[in-house]
Amino acid sequence: MSKTWAIINKILPFSCVDGPGNRLVIFLQGCNFNCLNCHNPYTISLCQNCGECVHNCPHSALSFENGKTVWQANLCQQCDNCIKTCENQSTPMTYRYSVDDILSVIRKYLPFLTGITLSGGEATLQLPFIQQLFTQIKNAPDLNQLTCLIDSNGYLAVQGWQKVASVMDGAMIDLKAWDTALHKYLTGRDNQRVKDSIRYLASINQLHEVRLLLIPQQSDLHNKAAEIAEFLNSLPEKPNIRINAFHAHGVVGLAKHWQSATQQDVERFASELQKQGLNQITLPSVYLV
Repeated sequence: MSKTWAIINKILPFSCVDGPGNRLVIFLQGCNFNCLNCHNPYTISLCQNCGECVHNCPHSALSFENGKTVWQANLCQQCDNCIKTCENQSTPMTYRYSVDDILSVIRKYLPFLTGITLSGGEATLQLPFIQQLFTQIKNAPDLNQLTCLIDSNGYLAVQGWQKVASVMDGAMIDLKAWDTALHKYLTGRDNQRVKDSIRYLASINQLHEVRLLLIPQQSDLHNKAAEIAEFLNSLPEKPNIRINAFHAHGVVGLAKHWQSATQQDVERFASELQKQGLNQITLPSVYLV
């Protein structure tokens, strides 16, 4: 039995937008970015077990036992009072799953699945869990037909990618801004490692997709199409690109007042990339403005 555990925010049994086919998506808790535009800010921080949220739960789904905040999912009504109370914008509503637990979940939905995607938060912060889970999937005769993908912000060092390269089938990497200083403003981190990750994954044929989030008047992607195209065209093969349109629904802080990206904004950006020879581009199917 596996003794490797992960802290997980939620599991989505079926998704058609987190990689090819029908996928089971596991959202791991914790992130090393602090994006101003994060739509799930409660997935960034791990619960500090301060207990502040316990007395604010109207459904008695939280308790404080042996120095830890304990969540009872069967009593929870998802009112999010705990998240609103938390000074770290974290959540006690997480699960602790072993690799064996996750394998059982996968087998429950196996007849309907094409593959598994690990997302977050930032999944690669729990790399030993990923490594063991993907290894078990690849070694299991009933599971090894599933593709194993990671949806990542790209901040994992190349040495980290090398630890999972032999057991994963690819990664989807977000490039949130081209300029390093702007990327640091938007996320709290520079983008050198992100670019290194894209180069490395492309070099081993495991760059499934580069994701570009268009934020009008905030990110610089729409003004840097030529530079971005030059970078992506320098890779061994031209990558799949997905352009995502920013919308303010669900974000907090400054980004609540940012302008949403329209279909026209996205199509204009896509056209600029296409002029530079990048044609494998997926556009949003829905725009929220």
